[in-house]
Amino acid sequence: MCALVSIIMPSYNAEAVIADSIDSVLSQTYTAWELIITDDNSSDSTCEIVQEYVNKDERIKLLRLEGNSGAGIARNNSIRHANGRFIAFLDSDDMWCPEKLEKQINFMLDNAYALTYTQYRKIGDAGNITGIIHPPERVNYRELLKSNVIGCLTAVYDTKILGKVFMPTIRKRQDMALWLNILKTIDYAWCLPEELALYREGHESLSSNKVKILATQWGFYRNHLRFNVIKTAWFFSFYIIRALKKHGVRKSVPTPHG
Repeated sequence: MCALVSIIMPSYNAEAVIADSIDSVLSQTYTAWELIITDDNSSDSTCEIVQEYVNKDERIKLLRLEGNSGAGIARNNSIRHANGRFIAFLDSDDMWCPEKLEKQINFMLDNAYALTYTQYRKIGDAGNITGIIHPPERVNYRELLKSNVIGCLTAVYDTKILGKVFMPTIRKRQDMALWLNILKTIDYAWCLPEELALYREGHESLSSNKVKILATQWGFYRNHLRFNVIKTAWFFSFYIIRALKKHGVRKSVPTPHG
């Protein structure tokens, strides 16, 4: 019997993209899953779209927050209601390739890995491939401090090994904080070296995004991890270098779901 996978999806005003995300879950070759969507008080038709899927497939569940609380709170709400051995993450604007769960769960079971991630593709508004992210084969706590190489849309952890682990209740970098907390208890997280997910890039200007990302990362070191200025500057320098390399990866790929 296949182990149940609980897919954690936060949503907020995602009416234009959430159907694609849910459809990519429905297309999985691994069928022992539940999709738990927590809506973060959307003001558009997101909930109505999700409800249509709920009415058609009992594996899909919709939960709602009364006020807008952020993606981390929404994810934690879904985790609390999760019944699966494995906890997987997929945001409402991202997608998975059809064999993502099947390959990744087998990868974890065959090797007794507690936390894994995969390579993924970045796509633009038209579905065109704008880049490919190839993270390292494995990462430990100290290396992850230098760069968050674990794409949230690719991450899966095993509650049989770790128990249920929740995201810290911070507005930004909740995923990185979660991986770091897990890596305090295990030696490594491991990468399945296949492009199995699609990350939809945002609409803000590239320069604006870069400034915000750098400011957020500096604040994460200082305010959440409580690093002093020298330690923050040390890890921040690695973060900048690796971010430049990461965003410099470009490659032509024929189809998003190939």
